[in-house]
Amino acid sequence: MSSSENSFQPAPFLLLVGIPVASVLLLVQCLRWHCPRWLRASWKPDRQAEPVPHPTPLPEDESPHQGPPAALSEMAAFYQELHTPTQGQTVTRLLMHKLLVFAAREVDHRGGCLILRDTGISLLIPPGAVALGRQERVSLVLVWDLSDGPSLSRAQGLVSPVVACGPHGASFLKPCTLTFKHCAQVPSHAHAYSSNTNLLDAKDWKPLGKQGVHTSLDECRIQLSHFSLYTCVLEAPTVQEARKWLQLAVFCSPLAPGQTHLQLRVYFLNNTPCALQWALTNEQPHGGRLRGPCQLFDFTGARGDQCLKLKYISEGWENVDDSSCQVVPHLHIWHGKCPFRSFCFRRKAANENEDCSALANEIIVTMHTFQDGLETKYMEILRFQASEEEAWAAPPPVAQPPPCNRLPPELFKQLQMLLEPNSITGNDWRRLASHLGLCGMKIRFLSCQSSPAAAILELFEEQNGSLQELHYLMTLMERLDCASAIQSYMGSLAPIRMGTWENQGLELELDVKL
Repeated sequence: MSSSENSFQPAPFLLLVGIPVASVLLLVQCLRWHCPRWLRASWKPDRQAEPVPHPTPLPEDESPHQGPPAALSEMAAFYQELHTPTQGQTVTRLLMHKLLVFAAREVDHRGGCLILRDTGISLLIPPGAVALGRQERVSLVLVWDLSDGPSLSRAQGLVSPVVACGPHGASFLKPCTLTFKHCAQVPSHAHAYSSNTNLLDAKDWKPLGKQGVHTSLDECRIQLSHFSLYTCVLEAPTVQEARKWLQLAVFCSPLAPGQTHLQLRVYFLNNTPCALQWALTNEQPHGGRLRGPCQLFDFTGARGDQCLKLKYISEGWENVDDSSCQVVPHLHIWHGKCPFRSFCFRRKAANENEDCSALANEIIVTMHTFQDGLETKYMEILRFQASEEEAWAAPPPVAQPPPCNRLPPELFKQLQMLLEPNSITGNDWRRLASHLGLCGMKIRFLSCQSSPAAAILELFEEQNGSLQELHYLMTLMERLDCASAIQSYMGSLAPIRMGTWENQGLELELDVKL
């Protein structure tokens, strides 16, 4: 064999080996471009697929709300309906998969006030905020879509509703005032947040700071430079314990003759009016009604789950479930998700107890609720009683909705200043107290308060009094200065409807007693 035959030839070798290798690499690259999922599955057959991380972690047992993408025409119809004047009414409607409570009106240079009935939410546009000769449509929206709230950590708690003022980005010549309730036990721990986005866009919540934000015992008031979304978040310093007030509401359907089963539902709600209204709305399709007054509960952010224990059932009834204790995750309550737990009871068979047929005509239930580990420190006792003969079992009569119960803040302060000074004739806050049915002892108690006039005006709000009725009372008391202040807020005064105080004979009787 010659030396030329044994020598290595690099060129033919590269042609024979390099071309197939390059072809394989090119094919793999094409597959990687066009079929990335198939290629990753082929390369890692023995490993599980890696989860895609979320941009912000969600609390346990919660999932993001994903609705179908909205068309431009649907979005335009959505905002058009929100901004259409509601003629002073509060509307509750499901729009674009969101449950909303809203009101809208046109405002000119005289200003105006929007109030969401029975929610403690109001928006005041002061006089001069709109230029002379112009009219602006404004809306006030309570958002009951829980996915629109801020993404919270375990240390943060939601203590107020999510409120939207529209149209988004609107600004005025003077600051407007948004007022809503919160349930933080320490007002300084309630921090206002804002999302400078449209209602249908992805939310971007950021703290507002303290400028223009005033937080009282149970209310947050924000001076708005432009319209957006707002809420309150509970954030306590690390050295202090975060706490908020809950209201425990018990619902069930009427106890009717021949009814074999009865379901009882206990809601764990933020202690705000709008949270209770959400539960009432949620119970309407099931025929559930609020059974008795709500009870307050001291809820702490120490991550203790809420326990609900069944302690007593009256004779003739038994618990359908084997378990007598139910648990609500801490974060569901802490983040304001309005959870509830239910018990189902049934009548016992007649042959088990001869007296059960008579006893089963009523049911008495006692439950204990507490945070896990705090049973001896914080425990609430819930008692429920119902019978077939009670009037509440009958369908409620159709009645007109109650009037709004919020006075505009500026009007509230003006009436407080006018009614506060004691007059020789007693024609001040004391006369208003007598018209509201307060006896002499309660009036003497109010006189010890720091501001008796403010206390009696708050009582008027709690009795669902309207501006028309307050104007009627001030006219009846011959306090024309107060009546004129009220009329300036009402614009053209509507005919006075005699509601709670239409019986003048009762008013005279109260005056005689006073």
